[in-house]
Amino acid sequence: MKPIWIVDDDQSIRFVLEKALLREDLPTRSFTNTREVLAALEAANDDEMQGPQVLVSDIRMPGGSGLDLLDKIKQKHPGLPVIIMTAFSDLDSAVSAFQGGAFEYLPKPFDLPRAVELIRRAVDESQREEVAEERMQAAPEMLGQAPAMQDVFRAIGRLSQSNVTVLITGESGSGKELVARALHKHSPRASGPFIAINTAAIPKDLLESELFGHERGAFTGAQTMRRGRFEQAEGGTLFLDEIGDMPFDLQTRLLRVLSDGHFYRVGGHNAVKANVRVIAATHQDLEQRVKQGAFREDLFHRLNVIRLRLPALRERKEDVPALARHFLQQSARQLGVEPKRISDAALAQLAAFGFPGNVRQLENICHWLTVMAPAQVIEPKDLPPEVTTRAATEFPAAPAAPPHVPEAVEPAAVVAVPVALAPLQAAPVAQAGWEDLLEREAQALLAEGRHDVWDVLVRRFESRLILTALHFTRGRRIEAAQKLGIGRNTITRKIAELDLDRDGDAGR
Repeated sequence: MKPIWIVDDDQSIRFVLEKALLREDLPTRSFTNTREVLAALEAANDDEMQGPQVLVSDIRMPGGSGLDLLDKIKQKHPGLPVIIMTAFSDLDSAVSAFQGGAFEYLPKPFDLPRAVELIRRAVDESQREEVAEERMQAAPEMLGQAPAMQDVFRAIGRLSQSNVTVLITGESGSGKELVARALHKHSPRASGPFIAINTAAIPKDLLESELFGHERGAFTGAQTMRRGRFEQAEGGTLFLDEIGDMPFDLQTRLLRVLSDGHFYRVGGHNAVKANVRVIAATHQDLEQRVKQGAFREDLFHRLNVIRLRLPALRERKEDVPALARHFLQQSARQLGVEPKRISDAALAQLAAFGFPGNVRQLENICHWLTVMAPAQVIEPKDLPPEVTTRAATEFPAAPAAPPHVPEAVEPAAVVAVPVALAPLQAAPVAQAGWEDLLEREAQALLAEGRHDVWDVLVRRFESRLILTALHFTRGRRIEAAQKLGIGRNTITRKIAELDLDRDGDAGR
């Protein structure tokens, strides 16, 4: 174990603490001023074992205060517990110590057994931090012990020497882009760029230029030639997220690129060769979209060479504790604060939650807890209202595990067997009522000789559906999208296309 560093200009204090800690088998090293400590820390940078396990410092000393020392230490060694002691037991000193990140504040004269107990607690905390840091440094890019996630990991391993097209399916927030990045990182194209584009988040009129680029003068405002995402991803991987929402006419252009490896910039006449691996992802049922005529069947088969299905978080509840601890550590680093721990009881309640937003929702909850939980240890009462007030029974339980299929990577194979859910049946009377009204409205428009009946009715139908969902969720777009069974990017795009936010009714 590394030594306890004691900093005090009073020799008697140093002597008493050294003897007391020696009886507890805790090694020590003493200093009389802050300059000596900073010099020793600088020298210890080359040998970590020469640094302190805990630092105990007086607050007022000649040549520099303990608070200044605390500030400098926290800049370079944020995980080092520092105990501040002082004979000036005033509120300002205590507040300044804690604001500076001190582990504890110890007023003089102090009870020696209490001081030793406090130092022992700081040692335990320091050792826990070291273990946590080692785990974080060794933490993989993706976490998951559930069998379905292990299948995904094995699939990524088997594809590590391949440039084959991959289709990733799974609910929104389940981590499809993480899988795409892992496929790229462990592929022969790892040294090339990874370019991601959400095809549902970009307006239809701009998506073609975004993907394929444009020539100068191709359209109003195109003052210079611009390279599209296919050219930006040259030699690497292009990740097409929410491919199920791609406009039908652009699907034809994408199919051509996948077929012969060439494309044309918007307004261009010279074919451009594409040396790109395509990975696509969707939360939708593409087979159903093909049956509905909303997605090209030939493009579906081009993309569906290898299919990886990501399980929803409610299907892999055994992964919730590890993911929660990982996200708490991550949030603490982002916010520059001490990471919070979570009790077993809170973890159990968290694991029982249905997580309609999947891993992304768990990450957001952990960020919320890092900011809002009042103590360092998170208890069940600290969990956000969405977890404590919504019963787990609101969400479908994880389905029984299907027979394990070890060979997860086969042409057009799904890694985990999807579960078919029976569709909800609307009441026949209500269904007939609105369908009769729709039929009469269509007849009236056709009788007027209109040639845009489809666009008019679809626009009105979508507008009414989205506004109703937003009213039901009090304007919360993400929740409205979940209720409607569409992606959050889809609802954002539809609100813009239908001009629903002009009156401020389209939520946030």
